[in-house]
Amino acid sequence: MRIDILSLFPGMFTGVFDQSIIGKAQQRKLLDIDVTDFRAYSDDIKHHTVDDYPYGGGEGMLLKPQPVYAAMHALNQQHPGDKRVILMDPAGKKFDQTVAKDLASSQHLVFICGHYEGYDERIHRLATDEISLGDYVLTGGELAAMVMIDTTVRLLPGVLGNDQSASHDSFATGLLEHPQYTRPANYAGMQVPDVLLSGNHQLIAQWHAKESLRRTYLRRPDLLQKVTLTLEQQKLLAEIQAEETKD
Repeated sequence: MRIDILSLFPGMFTGVFDQSIIGKAQQRKLLDIDVTDFRAYSDDIKHHTVDDYPYGGGEGMLLKPQPVYAAMHALNQQHPGDKRVILMDPAGKKFDQTVAKDLASSQHLVFICGHYEGYDERIHRLATDEISLGDYVLTGGELAAMVMIDTTVRLLPGVLGNDQSASHDSFATGLLEHPQYTRPANYAGMQVPDVLLSGNHQLIAQWHAKESLRRTYLRRPDLLQKVTLTLEQQKLLAEIQAEETKD
């Protein structure tokens, strides 16, 4: 996958994308990330202005269309072909794991990071997708783009050490992930559940399924309204509800 980012603050991405899983993915040529400062494409040769006051009045400054369009034109010249162009926008579709899976199916993603009060409306015409990280407003789109890229990249084949890891993540199945433990089996009196030490893979799988449902029921019951539970899961959920009511 290739990812291009248009930003006024390219330095924000350096430490993030040079480290950990994303850094390793780039080293292994599974991923190519490039950040472009679209201020360099401003037609204001002297001051490199990228924003201006809104017509009709209003608070703050808006990003002008010209630098962003010029940067996109240069990008298309250098890398022709289909692209998903994602505009970071608080009014966009809310980002979640389903959106990440959709983005992970693309070969080339472009993230446009806004700043200041907002965009000139004509910039929206460049986007194939307008996405929001959540119902709040950040100083700029850079942090949102980092989160979306990290979430998307880890779904690419070969990026994680174990390709099955992502399929068991929280939200991957619509439910939260079950609790997990590692050595030692007893730490400061806190014991790993016996079933996980039993070596019985069938019982362990059943425990995983039930505890995934329990965690979702207790912490994010809203998610249960969005998934279709199997008959077995419905039975497990009824057991959990009875157990939690008793407690």
